[in-house]
Amino acid sequence: MQNQMFNSNKFKLGIFSPNCSGGMAITKVPERWDASWENNLKLAKMLDEAGIEFILPIARWKGYGGETDFQGSNLETISWSAGLLSGTKRITVFSTAHTSFHHPIVAAKMFSTTDQISSGRFGLNVVCGWNAKEYEMFNIDLPDSHDVRYGYGQEWLDIIKKIWATDTPFDWQGKYFDLREVYGDPKPFNKSGPPIMNAGSSEQGQNFAAQNANYLFTVLVDIESGASSVKNIKTLASKYGRDVGVFTTSYVVCRPSDSEAKEYHEYYANQNADWDAVDKLMELQGLHAKSFPPEAFKLYRDRFAAGHGVYPLVGSPDHIANEMTKIYNAGFSGTTITFVNYIDEFPYFRDEVLPRLEAKGLRLPNSQ
Repeated sequence: MQNQMFNSNKFKLGIFSPNCSGGMAITKVPERWDASWENNLKLAKMLDEAGIEFILPIARWKGYGGETDFQGSNLETISWSAGLLSGTKRITVFSTAHTSFHHPIVAAKMFSTTDQISSGRFGLNVVCGWNAKEYEMFNIDLPDSHDVRYGYGQEWLDIIKKIWATDTPFDWQGKYFDLREVYGDPKPFNKSGPPIMNAGSSEQGQNFAAQNANYLFTVLVDIESGASSVKNIKTLASKYGRDVGVFTTSYVVCRPSDSEAKEYHEYYANQNADWDAVDKLMELQGLHAKSFPPEAFKLYRDRFAAGHGVYPLVGSPDHIANEMTKIYNAGFSGTTITFVNYIDEFPYFRDEVLPRLEAKGLRLPNSQ
């Protein structure tokens, strides 16, 4: 079976963070996302039938506090992906794995098992660490140096790939791991292994993705700077003889008119934002990650309340289809999307925006 990440759609779409309470919207509105297993399975089947390429979870271990304890309830991503893959037919389901929290021998077995369950529809999102509070919970030091974080991640991934590619036991003596008689079977369903994602914004992170990932995620502040980022990433990947697809992340408020969309956006993302949780997230991102340029914190605080700081798609179906076309024309291979309530809001996006993207030639009809 072909993994849907490699299909013929020019602009691919994925749903982001449905495994976490609140999704990506840091809001107190009563209809905010309930990340129950039942809701996740219902959503996955809905996305599968609509031809959406993938679902991508956030590996979260503790929430951000505030009145809602944003993302405080979260489904573990590897077992979550195995369950969703068992209940769907075509869609790719990613697991998000922290390199420091999963031993590579165990991780290789878990990933290949999940890939076997789905006949090759599994995907891997590699995270090399940023959230110091979660590391403290594990009693693990988060290295200040990005060189150390990504050096550890590279060795972690190299071990996993060698397990998948090797039929005889091997010893491993590296900087971070010292292993004996390493072996793992079964292998992934496809010899090439699952598609790999990585969100890297630091110099070290982008080099890691350029060398290892099929897809790199980067934050989109505006279309012009986004186009420049894509060009730079493509150039970097070419130095390693690789072609890396570049994705971004966005949140969607789609209503029949622009004014209705903006009104709801104001309602949930300003009037009812969980500002304590917003500020906690921004503080942690600012101290321990380089995902957002400094000016984003000053100029786009509302984006964090509305959708974790990602790019806003707020308006009518025509507006959103046009904005997605601009993102595609900037060189992006696709975007993830989120909603305040995925199940309630996705059907309108499916019925109104997807046909417009097909008409623009960005996506093929669902049957193809």
